[in-house]
Amino acid sequence: MIGYRRPEDPSCLFIWQVAVDERFRGLGLAGRMLDDLLHDKAIAPPVHTLQTTITDDNLASQQTFRSLARRWDDAPMVVTPLFESAHLTHSSDTAHHEPERLYEIGPPM
Repeated sequence: MIGYRRPEDPSCLFIWQVAVDERFRGLGLAGRMLDDLLHDKAIAPPVHTLQTTITDDNLASQQTFRSLARRWDDAPMVVTPLFESAHLTHSSDTAHHEPERLYEIGPPM
């Protein structure tokens, strides 16, 4: 898992990448890693908001973060457009890139 604290808001954790070896997928490991990050008392300041980006076709990641929001005191999850396909495709690139949506999860204050 790769992530960082937002410099302008250290209580916001941006998750850049979550990876689980295919042999161990479906066991809830990604969710457990995220839970451990959110509830680690050694991390200061505590995380109040989590952000990530997910493409429209990545249903597994969408489900992982929806499930996280439910476990995190039914935290609201807001999904907003961030990068459209045109932003992610170079003029010489023939491959289509799915849009990236910004997912923001945070418990009610």
